[in-house]
Amino acid sequence: MKKWYFVIAPILMLGVFLVFYFLSTAETERREQVHLAALAAQKADADQKKKIAEETAREDAEKRNEQRLADEAKAAQEKQDKYEAAMRKIQEGTDKANATAEKFAKQVSDLSIELDALYKQKDEESREAFELAKKVQAAQVARRNAELDIQRMVEMIADRSEQSAMAKMPPPPPPTPKDS
Repeated sequence: MKKWYFVIAPILMLGVFLVFYFLSTAETERREQVHLAALAAQKADADQKKKIAEETAREDAEKRNEQRLADEAKAAQEKQDKYEAAMRKIQEGTDKANATAEKFAKQVSDLSIELDALYKQKDEESREAFELAKKVQAAQVARRNAELDIQRMVEMIADRSEQSAMAKMPPPPPPTPKDS
């Protein structure tokens, strides 16, 4: 009989185990259902939070997008204003430069006319100076010719007077006796 102890003890222990097992399985299933319900509630809560977060994120994204569009429009307007201000400044500078250029062009024209008049006056004065120099030169030549003519005449007169009898000295008078 002692052999049966080896079989009965494990069977009894198996029976006790099965009783505890089935009792604990029911408890485990109930706990599992509570746990699944808690997980479902957490998931529903997480989904609700996720929806709220997505809605908030979408609203924030829309606000940021509107702000970005407003900032871009403002930046584009500022850029356009700066461009127009720069173009006005360039146009004003161009107009001022054109006015200055016209003023200087007129001044250049006036000065060119005055320069041409001065060149003509210089040419006339140069011509007059040349004519006067020519007259002076001619007068100097005439004077020189007159001087040479005078010298020639003086020489001719001197030659003739030397040859004339009047120009000869009479012979010296004879010596007179001296009275003692």
